[in-house]
Formats: sequence, structure tokens, C-alpha cells
Amino acid sequence: MSLSPIELRHTLHKNPELAFNEIKTTKLLIDNIKELETSSKIKIHTPYKTGLLVEYKVNGGNFILFRADIDALPIKEENEIEFKSTNNYMHACGHDVHTSILYSFLSEVLEEKVDQNILFLFQPAEEGGGGAMEFYKTGIFENFNISKAFALHVTDEYKEGTVASTKGVLFASALEIDIHFIGESAHVAFPNEGKNAFNAMRKFLDIIDEQDKKSSEPFIFGIGIYNAGEVRNISPGRAMLSGTARGLSQQKVIDYVENLKVILNKLKEETGVDYSVKFGAHYPEVVVNENLFNDLSKQLSGKYSFIDCGYKMTGEDFGFFSHKFPSFMFWLGSSKGERYGLHNSRFLPPDSVIETGKNIFYDILNLQKG
Repeated sequence: MSLSPIELRHTLHKNPELAFNEIKTTKLLIDNIKELETSSKIKIHTPYKTGLLVEYKVNGGNFILFRADIDALPIKEENEIEFKSTNNYMHACGHDVHTSILYSFLSEVLEEKVDQNILFLFQPAEEGGGGAMEFYKTGIFENFNISKAFALHVTDEYKEGTVASTKGVLFASALEIDIHFIGESAHVAFPNEGKNAFNAMRKFLDIIDEQDKKSSEPFIFGIGIYNAGEVRNISPGRAMLSGTARGLSQQKVIDYVENLKVILNKLKEETGVDYSVKFGAHYPEVVVNENLFNDLSKQLSGKYSFIDCGYKMTGEDFGFFSHKFPSFMFWLGSSKGERYGLHNSRFLPPDSVIETGKNIFYDILNLQKG
């Protein structure tokens, strides 16, 4: 007997797994999908170590791709609920809800015997590491003629049931950046005998703060981690920061990084502190196809509260798929009055949003068939 969508959500929420480690999550999904009524109509593909692609083929036509992400975050949950996380991780970005929506949608497609070829992607590692690209690189999608792709993301920025999207760039291109400042330690009583890496980092931050204030371009260089020093009476010979650069195109992010290197080289000449830069995942911007937006905004607004929300500086690796196929992604409002925001230890969309998300996917499917 397969779990209900809400039961699945609760199980996922209690047992979150980080990017590329969604082993139990993947098994849970496979086991329950196999138990769905008429599951003989589907094929389950597992070309990557985690995640899965479910193929529903009923004719010789094109496929439509629907995607959900399955990984969690290294955040300790603060909600006191029956299905609270049992480890130090958390579905603080709603991926447990996204997964349950897609699972519910798959179940309904099977029940209704829909006459449309569909791919249901339960994607690993959206939060870091570029799971969309890694899954795509397996070559599995080369077996299907995909005409369109769809995805959603819950948010408590909007009232429950609200659909929000825009034509063109919806979410920013995002690049993970680590910068290491490499100096020489010295006793604080003899600062001239060393090269203070923290001071170099501080000067670097002052420069980019002033530079970013003057920029008219929508851009963010957000930094979440700073480290320097080990002993109170030794000036730090090493310092580092970890952050993310976000702009409205991959090229703008690349251009920004090149400018950072110019600044770092000048600081090296001035302070003698060397540097190294390491890059993590670089997500393309999420681009909503104009024709899909124009059609769906009209059609969905008759049934749901639809908002043209403009671009957001959120990063989302569905952007990779949006550059491969005509795509439509949207925010799904989940708020009942609360507002914590994504990646917050108290972010908790209600179970009721699962049914709403499933219904929207089904409505989109009916509008796109053929």
C-alpha cells in the first residue's frame, strides 16, 4: 500500500537528506511509486546515484517534463511538530512539499489514464552541486523528445494558493564562490613581521561594498561565511569567505567575477597578501518562455490568484532545464499569515498546499496536451 501524498511529505520531512546523499529518499520514492495503482504503465529510470526519472508513455508523441527537487539543507529545525526532523538537517526550502506534489500528480495521471507522454523528474542536489546538470549529463534525456518543462517552488512570501511568475528571467543566475586570502602570521606585538590576511579581506569587502552601491545593475554578492585567525595574540595569516554572486544572466556573473580578480590583484600588490578563488556550482538563470507565460497567465488566472512577480534574485538550478527546453516555472504561495522565508529553521508550508500544487500541475497538463 503506497503512502498518501501527505504521509509521504511527513516521512520525508522527518528524514531529510543532503545533496547527493538522498539514498533513503530515492528508495522511499521508488518503493511507493511501484505501489501506485496501474504502476505497470510507467518505467522508473535511475541513471544517477540518487534521484529518479519516471517515464509515462502512452503514444508516439512528445514528452512534457515536470520536475521536483528532493534534497534538504544543513539546518536544524525549530518547529515543534509531530513530523519534525529527526536529524540536524531540514527541508527548510520546501523540497518535501515539491516532491509530494509531483508524487500526487503522478498518481492522478495514472488514475486518469492521461493521453500525454510525461516525464516526472525527482531531482537530487538542487541546493548545491548542480544536480540538474549532473542528472542531465547521464544522457537519459536523449531518449526522449521533450517539448516543454515545468516546475514550481513554494514560498510564504505569497498567500496560500497564489501563483506567481513572470516572462523572461524569473530567478537569477547564481555562482558559489570561496575566496582564500593567503598572508603570513605574526605575533600581534610585531605586526610588521607578518602579512595580515584578515586586513586584506576587510579591505576587499570595503571596496566591493562601495562598488556595488554605485552599480545600477541588479546584482548581489552575498557572503554567508567569514573565517580568520586561530589564536588571540597571533595576527591571522589566512582568511576566507564563502558567498554567492547573483545576476540576471550567467555572463553578468562571469563579468563580475573577473572584476573581483582585478580587485584582488591590486590588493595583493598593496598588501602582499596572495589569494585563491574556488568556484562551486554555477546555476543558469531561470528563463520563463514568453509564449508559455502569456498563455498560462491568462488561463490560470481564471482559477487562481495569479501575480506577475518580476524577477527574483533567488537561485534555482531548474535554470539548467529552462535553457534546454521551453519552460514555465512559478512560485506557489503557501502562507496562512506567517512569513519566515526560505532556508529558515521555521519555514513550514501547510500540507494543504500539496493538493493545490498537484491541481495546478494537472491544469497545466490539460492546457498543454498535444
